[in-house]
Amino acid sequence: MSAAPRFGSVVTAMVTPFGADGALDLDAAAALARYLAEHGSDGIVVAGTTGEGPVLTDSERISLFRAVVESVTIPVIATSGTNDTAHSILMTREAEAAGAAGVLVVTPYYNRPSAAGLSAHFRAVAEASDLPVVLYDIPVRSGRRIGPDLTVQLATEVVNIVAVKDATGDVASAARVVAEAPAGFEVYSGDDSLTLPFASVGGVGVISVASHWAGPVFGQMLAAHSEGDVTLAAELNRSMLESYRFESSEEYPNPVPAKAACRALGLTVGQCRLPNAPAPRSLDDQARSVIAGVTQGVQTRQSLA
Repeated sequence: MSAAPRFGSVVTAMVTPFGADGALDLDAAAALARYLAEHGSDGIVVAGTTGEGPVLTDSERISLFRAVVESVTIPVIATSGTNDTAHSILMTREAEAAGAAGVLVVTPYYNRPSAAGLSAHFRAVAEASDLPVVLYDIPVRSGRRIGPDLTVQLATEVVNIVAVKDATGDVASAARVVAEAPAGFEVYSGDDSLTLPFASVGGVGVISVASHWAGPVFGQMLAAHSEGDVTLAAELNRSMLESYRFESSEEYPNPVPAKAACRALGLTVGQCRLPNAPAPRSLDDQARSVIAGVTQGVQTRQSLA
């Protein structure tokens, strides 16, 4: 039997709570982290895209790292990567000092460096601390793909590069990484809707948005797949199709819907900071409908088990 993933199978990319005045709400962040730990999350990513990392100051980000690490016993992955290597190194060292279990390091965005530049960037960040590093390959936001060849090379040559969050949408590429990377290197789906396809080629789980409200269902789906119950896994995946559509759109990009879902659950998260516009009340109403559909998914598992 294979070992459990080091950060767990269901890792939530947590939203960052703000008060009515737009200030960072650390008490609410700690409460949300505890809620997630109690509702299906095996680990948490803080200050990522869903956590509005680009609109946090360094001091806010460091305070958030500490508040979340201190509030839960599950692994906390701190997003330390930026498009500036020196800045990424600084934030990685701050994450280590805060007690993070690992760091998420995104492809440098906007700069669009060459493969040699990408390699040097990731190596420099990994060498800055002893923390495990999760690469984040998201070309739709970064403008540049890491790709399977460089991912495998880094996994082979850099001991603390231990995983990748793959948001490329390319399942065949993920299968190559699983097959060619050293034993113990882990591939996470970076797209909720591809969690099951990634699992089918050896992915260990998902770094998820919808797990704010569907964490247990993701866990049940991955467990069913692991146990060979493909019928149940497919049923549970179908129960989340509306969640996949809801979590991001041109009108309401992530994390606007995720915060609406949290509010619908009674969690204090506030609105997003600009440039993400505030959500209308109708989005919170839609979130309640989506969450009800997920509840039906739990009932589906109980009836099929």
